[in-house]
Amino acid sequence: MPADGYDPTLGLLPPLRVPVGEDAARWRTFPGERLVVAIARTVTSTVRLLDVLGPALRDDPRIDLVFAYDPTSAFNDGVHALLRSVGARVLPWPQFARAHPHLIITATENADLTTAGHDCPVLVLPHGAGFHKTVPDSRSDRDRLAGLVPDALLRSGRAWLTISHPDQAAQLAAAHPAAAGRTLLIGDPCYDALLDGRKLRDTYRQALGIRDGRRLIMLSSTWRDHSVLGRDAALPARLLAELPLDDYAVALVTHPNIVSAHGAYTLRSHLASARDAGLLTIPPTAGWQATLLAADLLIGDHGSVTFYGAALGTPLLLGAFGEDEAVAGTPMAELGRIAPRLRPEAPLRPQIERALGDGQPPGDDTADRLRKVGESAFAAPGRALHLLRTAVYDLLRLQEPAAAPPPRPAPAPPVLPDRPEAPTACHVHTSLSDGPGGPVVTVERTPAAVAAFSSVARADAPGGPFRHLSCADDETDRQWPESASVLFRREEAGTVVTADRWIDDALARYPGSLLAAATVAGRGCRVGLRDGRTVETSATGPLDDPAVLAAVVYTCLRAHHPLEGFVTLALGNRTEDVSLRLTRRAGAAG
Repeated sequence: MPADGYDPTLGLLPPLRVPVGEDAARWRTFPGERLVVAIARTVTSTVRLLDVLGPALRDDPRIDLVFAYDPTSAFNDGVHALLRSVGARVLPWPQFARAHPHLIITATENADLTTAGHDCPVLVLPHGAGFHKTVPDSRSDRDRLAGLVPDALLRSGRAWLTISHPDQAAQLAAAHPAAAGRTLLIGDPCYDALLDGRKLRDTYRQALGIRDGRRLIMLSSTWRDHSVLGRDAALPARLLAELPLDDYAVALVTHPNIVSAHGAYTLRSHLASARDAGLLTIPPTAGWQATLLAADLLIGDHGSVTFYGAALGTPLLLGAFGEDEAVAGTPMAELGRIAPRLRPEAPLRPQIERALGDGQPPGDDTADRLRKVGESAFAAPGRALHLLRTAVYDLLRLQEPAAAPPPRPAPAPPVLPDRPEAPTACHVHTSLSDGPGGPVVTVERTPAAVAAFSSVARADAPGGPFRHLSCADDETDRQWPESASVLFRREEAGTVVTADRWIDDALARYPGSLLAAATVAGRGCRVGLRDGRTVETSATGPLDDPAVLAAVVYTCLRAHHPLEGFVTLALGNRTEDVSLRLTRRAGAAG
């Protein structure tokens, strides 16, 4: 080992010299009367610590906070990068044994805290909603109760387990007698943040790009084979294939252990078609709370996100549920018993619409029962950070700061580092019907990238509905423009001449297409036919999407409806009047 004690084989971290180190006093600025060491072992547990320690320890220079990085977990990938991203001081695991902390705080029960020789108290925070799940024991080939530290640490008298409801004290004592008398009721800071964020729902939806009355379907997957993705990795693509994109958006939140175990590259590969179709992939370290508050429907499993959603009253379907992992007698087990299940073998859209209440039978109280089950796991709502700070300072034997109680920050709006573009190749399903005010063209679009995942077969019928492939001419996946019936130009043309030239060129380059459409600045959209005719279209509202306006013309052609006059466009949950005027392109062949 080098003279400075740095062994690059042990986590690639050099030892700290300040605020922890033999000569730390020479370099410090703040007094640092107490040393708090937070154990960082997995991304999940580290995120929970970062969420609560900032508010609990704010404005107090008497406390030095460092994170000890334990690299022994199967899910340690990403922990060090996360700590560095927030500017935390990171203590290598070998140096942790030589430190002299006054308090150790952990949200992971697997770190070995008995062999280092420390005698300070250990405060254990749960990294989920209660103690409702069994997980593989990293020290043996058996399963164990998630969130419970080893008996050796409990018997030492140093460990204190924070709980969110008094019932959990009895549960823990029954499962492990050494836990009796070692619990502190603080509530759940994450649940409190969700409660405080409910009034920001519109802000969260705007951050996710959910506008025009679209409904947001949120998928939440815990890890292992009984999770949503473990049971059906194609479910995001199937939802996007069967739900019209002008009516619905789909977001996916995955447990951090999935990326830590398999890698972000592999996850992106498994979700490639769904991502091409517009799947919103929420970073597992931030954004899931805001996404949950923005969601209209949650499809979950036996993970904590599902439980939080139930407590908030979010409409819920179970896409999977690990009955053998949910602990009997817990609220989570009760949730699994009463929550409706998504039937993977059946068409998805009717199930989604029914869960959203569109087809809910009168008198069905399932939603209210689920909310009560969720609420039953959380006591002292709104006070968790205050109670946590009091517990921390009591264990430190330090008087709490005289400043106001810690703030209760609502979840930050989600930031999507790789926000998907709107799909440029879509299967468009249309029909023409008679409405009270005249003809009505109904348009529904689904991304072509996920068409193979749909279990619903649609075919043309006399009078509609009709089906065609619509694609931007600059789509990089060349199979789509070469097969499209309708081509459109994404960039607005400056003049009619420019639009008509593009139309003629597009129809020449793709001889299998029937129509080509381009919008003109201030002049609506021009939809060109092969015979030289052009339909000038414009909507009375803000709609200027050439793919949609071309779909109106395509439908009128297929239904032998005149290409003149007005029709009503029904798209998603909105309607607009569209005018049609038939003309010819200058110089086009007859």
